[in-house]
Parts: sequence; C-alpha cells; structure tokens
Amino acid sequence: MDAPLALYRRYRPETFAEVIGQEHVTDPLRHALAANRVNHAYLFSGPRGCGKTTSARILARALNCEQAPVSDPCGECQSCRDLARGGPGSVDVIEIDAASHGGVDDARDLRERAFFAPISSRYKVYIIDEAHMVSPQGFNALLKLVEEPPPHLKFIFATTEPDKVIGTIRSRTHHYPFRLVPPKALGDYLNQLCEAEGVRLEPAALPLVVRAGAGSVRDTLSVLDQLLGGAGPEGVTYDLAVQLLGYTPDSLLDEAVAAFGASDGATVFGVVDKIIESGQDPRRFAEDLLQRLRDLVVLRAVPDALVTGLLDVPGDRAERLQGQATSFGPADLTRMADIVNAALTEFRGATAPRLLLELMCARILVPASDASGVVARVDRLEKRLSMGGVPADQVPVDTRPAPAPSVEAAAPSPQTTAPRPSAPQSSAPQSSSPREAALRQAGAAALPPAAQPDDVPEPPDLPPWDVEEPVGRSAPPEDVRPAPSAPEPQPQQQPQQPQQPPQETQSRQPQEQPQQAAPAAGGMGVADVRRLWPEVLEVIKGLRRFTWIMLSQNAQVQALDGQTLTIALVNAGARDSFVASGSAEYVQQALQQVIGVQWRIEAIVDPSVDPRAASAPQPSAPAAQQAAPAPSGQGRGVGAPEAVRQAMREPGSVAPPEDPDLAAHPDDPVVDQGADPEQLLSRELGARVIDEIDHG
Repeated sequence: MDAPLALYRRYRPETFAEVIGQEHVTDPLRHALAANRVNHAYLFSGPRGCGKTTSARILARALNCEQAPVSDPCGECQSCRDLARGGPGSVDVIEIDAASHGGVDDARDLRERAFFAPISSRYKVYIIDEAHMVSPQGFNALLKLVEEPPPHLKFIFATTEPDKVIGTIRSRTHHYPFRLVPPKALGDYLNQLCEAEGVRLEPAALPLVVRAGAGSVRDTLSVLDQLLGGAGPEGVTYDLAVQLLGYTPDSLLDEAVAAFGASDGATVFGVVDKIIESGQDPRRFAEDLLQRLRDLVVLRAVPDALVTGLLDVPGDRAERLQGQATSFGPADLTRMADIVNAALTEFRGATAPRLLLELMCARILVPASDASGVVARVDRLEKRLSMGGVPADQVPVDTRPAPAPSVEAAAPSPQTTAPRPSAPQSSAPQSSSPREAALRQAGAAALPPAAQPDDVPEPPDLPPWDVEEPVGRSAPPEDVRPAPSAPEPQPQQQPQQPQQPPQETQSRQPQEQPQQAAPAAGGMGVADVRRLWPEVLEVIKGLRRFTWIMLSQNAQVQALDGQTLTIALVNAGARDSFVASGSAEYVQQALQQVIGVQWRIEAIVDPSVDPRAASAPQPSAPAAQQAAPAPSGQGRGVGAPEAVRQAMREPGSVAPPEDPDLAAHPDDPVVDQGADPEQLLSRELGARVIDEIDHG
C-alpha cells in the first residue's frame, strides 16, 4: 500500500477560484483570459508557498484549453486532463528549475528549442521557476527571445526575489506580486481540509498551526500534515501542537504575565527556571511573550477587539486576556513589549541564553527612569485608585481638632475657636518680618504630626506652650484661656503680637491638618516645590550650566497656581536674560524628571528674593522640636521654644534691609547683571555658542 501524497500536493488548486488569499492576482488574470488579452511573458513574485507555481500551471491550462478563451480551464479536454492534479503532464508545457539550469548554455539551448511549434496544444509555455537564480549572462541570452517571441511562445517567470531579475527582463513582462495569506482565510481553509480528511482539530490548536505556517500555504499544510500524522483518536489537540511545534504553553505565559503585573520577582524567575528545566528555547519563550504582549496592547487600546475579530483567540483564552489587560496600563504594556523586542535581537548567537532571559525579566520588573517609566508609574497609581483606593479629591481627612490644651478648653469661646480666613498656600506671600517667621516656624514645630494625632499625650491642664505674660497682665489661676467680653487696653511699651500666637496657632492647627493630608493624596503645593528645588537645580546643572548659575544666584520659587510655576528673579535684567536665553525649557525638563509634571514657567521681578534661602534645606518638624529648649519654670505649662521668646522680646518694627554693596571694594570690576552673557560676548567680541560642556 502506497503512502498518500503530502497535503499540499493532494490539495493543489486546479482553478483560479480555488487559490486563496490572492484575489488581487487571480481576478485580473481571469479577466485577461476571458477577454483574450494575454501577454507573452509574466513575472510572478512573492514569498514561498503562496501559489506562484500553482498559478502558473493554472494559467498554462487555461491558455491550452480547447474551450479557450475562458477564465478557468474546463477540466474535460485532453490538455486540461494532462495538466490536472496527478496527471502525466504535457510536452508543450515545460517547467525549468533555474537553480540548476541558469547558465548561458541552458539559455542558448532553450532559445534553439523555443522556435519549434507546439505538438498538441495551442501554445508552448515555459515556466521558469526560481528565476532569480538565472545568471546575468543567461538572462542576456534570453533577452531577444523574451522581447520578440514567436506567436506560439509564452514565458512565465516565478521568483521569490524579483529584484535579482535584470531590469531588461522585468520591463518586458507583466509583474504580479503574490502576498502571504491572511490568518483568517488560512484558518478557514485548514478547517475545510480537516473536515475533508475526517480529523478533528481543536480550536485552541488552530492558531498555533496558522502561526507556524507564517502565512505560507505550503508551510502551513506541511505543519498540519505532521500533526495529522502524529494525532491519536482524539485528533489534533492543543497539547500535541504545543509539544511538536515547540511553543510555550499558555499556562506558563499566564503565570509570567500575572507575575509581571504583581511585580512578583520570585514567580517570574520560577517561570524562567521551568522553561530551562523543560528544555524549551529561551528565545522561543521571548517570542511567545512578545506575541502575548501584542495581544494585550491591542486589547487595551481596542476593548472590543475580540468581538470585531481583530484578535482571533479561543473563548477561554479571550477571558484570560481581558483579565490580564486590566492589570496593566498602556505605558506598562508598551514598555514591556519594547524590552522584550530589544532582547530578541540579543539572543542571536548568545552563549548564555538563560542569562539574557533573566536580564530581560529583571528589566521588566525594574521601573524605568525615563519618560516612559514615569508614565507607567502614573498608570499603576491610577489603576490602584480605581481598584481599591480613593481619588485624590475624596481622600478622608482627619478633621478632629488638636488635643485640648486644658479641661476648660473643651468649650472655648468664639474668640478662640473662630478660625481666621487663610489664603491658599500657593499664593501666600513670604513674610518680610523675622518676628513673624520665627512665630510661624515655632508654631509648626510645636504642632503634633497630622498622621498620628492620637499618639500625642494629652496634657490635662497645660497650654500648648509656655507664653510669658506681658507686664501688667495676669490671668486667673483656674482659667487658662479667658474669653473677655471687651478687649483690655494694653501698655504702650508692650506689642500686641504676644497675645496672638496661641490664638493663631489654635485656629490654624485644624486647618493645617487637611493641608498636611492633601500632599499624601497627590496634591503639590509651593512648599513641596521649594523643598525639591535643590534637586531640580542639580538636574538643570546637568542640562545647562548657564541656567543653573542664573537660578542658583538670582532666583527663587515664588508661587504655584494650577499649572503655572512662578519664579521670582532679583532684577529686571536677570528676568530678561532668563526669558531671552530660553531657560524656561530647561526648567520644564528638570521638573519633568524630578517631579513628573509639565508646568508653564512664568518669570517675575522681586528685589526681596533670597536665593540662598531657596536652595538651603529646611529643618523638619521633628528637628525643630529637638532643637527647642527645655521648658522654663517661670510660666505656666510646657516651655515655649526659644524662637517664640526671642520674637516676643523684639520690637515689632521690620528689620532694615541689608545693603548688597556693603562688602564692595572700589577696585572690584563692574559686572552688569542685567545683560545676558551670551549677548554681551556676541555683541562685544563677535562670539557665538558652539556647544555647552557639562563639568558635573
């Protein structure tokens, strides 16, 4: 008993209607055959196994059919039966393999035989397969024959590399480019063949067969023929296809993708160990992982891709893909796909493929420091908020008041409990009085942390701090904070501010607790920008040194209003130099790297700017509490910080401004801070900026 022929030979198309996926070629050929407008030479090009030689045979059958001109061969005449599938062939249709007959002697022999008339057919047809293997001398020998052939002669060149066919031959032919068959059409064709063969093909195994064929019909049928030969009574199963074709099982891919989504390094490297121990190719795993990431990217961008047919996957796998797509953001998926795609090029010729695979997984687990990594982290934060967190504008804030300073303070008077309206933090002007700055710093140091209001011990009878009573004033021993019905006159030598810090701190303390909770929910205030300003300057130093010098010596963060960051410079010349030199772009780049925001930069002039205070680190609240002196026994309650005592002893007048030219010397060179150094050098010396060198 003879073994059956291969599938691609048994099911070779016999008409143009049976050729799948090449309608852009078969339809024009059928119209040309029906209208009897056939050219003397054709060039069929395209990938292997897509139907070039088969279409050439069908064209030869249609040309020599006794019922010609017809669009499809009749299949009944002698010529059609000779050229049919499994037929003996025809002496008037000659197939030549140019890989072994591409020399000039073969071309000369073909030219001598071509002038003889056909024996039993209308045309003598030469099908030259692998035409790109013909030598230039052989093509030159055929050139005159192809240009002016006898009326009974037809040429059909089939090649996978049409660029290697010399231009003089290509210009004398009709060129039809063949394409790879789409997966959808190829899958339907495989199902028809399996039904004709009486073999069951699991839906989960069909995409693996189509993917292995890579769009080539002959390669796909060869893979299917291999699976049909090794299939059991249950037919072609998914497990059989995975084992024979060498693909990574979906279970390992699902485990790896879930571990990447949870940043579980132990599970990821456990999957790598399973792949190596099972003898699978690490490069194949990377290719399968990239294909899975591709499906997730498409599904994340097009939620209805499974319904519209953009993704052709089985039902159970579709549900898993939908669950995995919701675990990542678009930036995460694209970043992971880029890393895997870059790693695939490194696998070529690698001596340690396992190491490369582990490095690839480690890069995916580590967040990137570039712009894509920032976007990926933002996507993860948004996903966490949408899954179980609370939006930033709805974060619950502890509105409980601060610990009661005394027993009587449980029911304070309206004067002590009414909070005075405060301006927004971003627009609050800086105090020019050192006395008010000391009071504000001491009050912030004495306040308990907003995150742990219950951990602070609650003194029963003591105020928040010890405040020395002004001369001529005394309070009742039981009542710590009386609420007088009318304000009492105070001596002229005593300022009015010493009585305000406790009230101001008491009224401000409940308001500062929501402000302290707001940054935790994602808010950003001018105080946060000032705290990160030294880091921003370090980044600007690496980007452009001129901008760093200007900002570190002449500028300070002034305010933050929405998406606009206001920077104050000491004089108009510095402001004009900042604007003219394009330094705002470098500030935006530094803010993007340090904070991850894209703000608009606005420069103003403020002569009271102190750049040294902006770049110096500010002491934290615990440090201020540690620096506070021990409580004094002269007053009531806990000892007040020394800054408060010093501020209360000082007069209320504002300190005179410091003269910037106090340390100047008559011999010092005159430096015009209002001029741009680049403009000055260009105007005076004709210089121009070539490049900026980073000395950091």
